[in-house]
Amino acid sequence: MLEGLPPNNAAHLLRLVCDEHTARAVADAVVETFDPAETAAAAFEDEGDPSVNKAWTVEIYFGQAPDQDRIRTLIAAVVGPEAAAGLTFGQVAEQDWVAASLEGLGVVRAGRFILHGSHDRHRVRANDVPLEIEAALAFGTGHHGTTRGCLLMLDAILKRRRPQHILDVGTGTGVLAIAAAKALHQRVSAGDIDPVAVHAAWANAKLNGATPYARPVVATGLRSPALRAGAPYDLIFANILAKPLRLLAPSIRDVAARGGDLVLSGLLARDVPGILSSYAAQGYALRRRIDLEGWATLLLG
Repeated sequence: MLEGLPPNNAAHLLRLVCDEHTARAVADAVVETFDPAETAAAAFEDEGDPSVNKAWTVEIYFGQAPDQDRIRTLIAAVVGPEAAAGLTFGQVAEQDWVAASLEGLGVVRAGRFILHGSHDRHRVRANDVPLEIEAALAFGTGHHGTTRGCLLMLDAILKRRRPQHILDVGTGTGVLAIAAAKALHQRVSAGDIDPVAVHAAWANAKLNGATPYARPVVATGLRSPALRAGAPYDLIFANILAKPLRLLAPSIRDVAARGGDLVLSGLLARDVPGILSSYAAQGYALRRRIDLEGWATLLLG
């Protein structure tokens, strides 16, 4: 699991050795709380220490010196004071980030899609749709339950039809847009409010040979003329958070084709009822739900 954009000056490190559930919960809590342009997280199984039974390590990288008391309070609230007491803080050289990223960035399969780093190209099989993500750009990847859930939904949709007009709202590193573009060889509209994310999405699209179809733009919601010009969309992804998803419901309905598919993620279980209510008001109903690593992905139609 790897989340967050490693800042150029990622010199501060938090580390915790714990069980898998705690490692993933700590990584998610920190990434959701702090600026993703200044914070990155990697959680991985520590297979090298035979004295520790199924131990995991979570490492959080910060661009600025973190408020240690604030973080301990946050972690204690999420996983308990005993785990928070095991946190260690230190510093790390910038070049160490890539090695740590490669260690955390393993192959992830979601149906026909395989997400991998350059170090795992040899693991791509003949019928796979490969999505290669550089370690230094590996935030918002399929290593998080939200993006993997969306890829699984896309795989299921492709088994019954071929969407013609696709939109990825809040594209992040562009994984979903690139996946749709490579599988369908169709134009995919994609936007994100964060220019850094859009830059990363462009780099990933180029790396994957997807720039003829996926050309991400900086956009606040659906206000960009470049995104609205592609409407109506018969497949829309919105892998963001609950509050913006609720606010975007009318705008998404405005650009959606009748009878199309809407894939929503970035949702904790407690967020789902409110999201379903908001989108029911726009005429949507739940068709399928996938839960991974504490996150829900919804298919609405």
